[in-house]
Amino acid sequence: MSTILVTGGAGFIGSHLCESLLSLGHKVVCFDNLSTGSTYNISTLKQQKHFCFIKGDCNSLTDLRGVFKKDRFDYVFHYAAVVGVKRTLEHPLSVLQDYEGTKNVLMLCRKNDVKQIIYASSSEVYGNSPQIPEREDGILNPLQPYAVTKLMSEKLLDGYFKEHDMSTTALRFFNVYGPKQNSTPYGFVIGIFIKQALAKQPLTVFGDGLQTRDFVYIQDNISATLKTIENNKIKGKVINIAGSNETKIIDLAKKIIKLTSTTSTVKLVSQKYYDIHRRCGSIEKMKELLNFVPQFSLEQGLQETIKWYKESL
Repeated sequence: MSTILVTGGAGFIGSHLCESLLSLGHKVVCFDNLSTGSTYNISTLKQQKHFCFIKGDCNSLTDLRGVFKKDRFDYVFHYAAVVGVKRTLEHPLSVLQDYEGTKNVLMLCRKNDVKQIIYASSSEVYGNSPQIPEREDGILNPLQPYAVTKLMSEKLLDGYFKEHDMSTTALRFFNVYGPKQNSTPYGFVIGIFIKQALAKQPLTVFGDGLQTRDFVYIQDNISATLKTIENNKIKGKVINIAGSNETKIIDLAKKIIKLTSTTSTVKLVSQKYYDIHRRCGSIEKMKELLNFVPQFSLEQGLQETIKWYKESL
């Protein structure tokens, strides 16, 4: 049994990771300030013997230091972040402060001899890239505070790897979706579309709907992430966790309407925020270093997600 810290563990992706780590027999400490995470996401985990939830903020060194005093961690998955496009645009200073959280995590990991640190970065660091598919060694063009913070944190991990020989890895998550994902105006598109379809409301698509995204079902994201543990090939690396399947948003909306058997229609609305035109990630490094390829098609993942929404609404 290893002892593993998951910051942001009450969030959508973090809670799924906690659940999977527990199923593998690890002791898991979930640390979250609940600003965007929820105790609902970890409600079934709290009863498990080897799970512990601690409320606190990674951006507070005092809060985080207290966690490291309670346990010695073998691995740390640093997932804590302000998420959601609308939220990050409304509160850019809060987003930029997340860099302090990464500094605190890395400093305490070094001090406490943590074996490996895995950081949840984002495909947003590519911005509107002229290169499709987007490669880890390709052009980076972070356009918003969220993306800038992610890239700065990646560089900090790289610095700790090079100067202190620490085992650090940044995973660039593309558009993850699945059960427990938020569907409020603060994000995210698949959850919003499903909720609209089940309510027989129009599915609101920004612009012309021709913008694309690379969707990854949550179980594929988690399965790929678990392959980072004790993986010496990924030390100091940056790896896309993507599906390499470019999907137009208008086609996504039509697919959800079909799968929900609803009478909803697609409604094009004016663009509210600056949008990325294309998004599709290369998965060559994921295949090479993690020996993983996605197992869920978009249709399979949507069916599982729709089922969860039907049971939860």
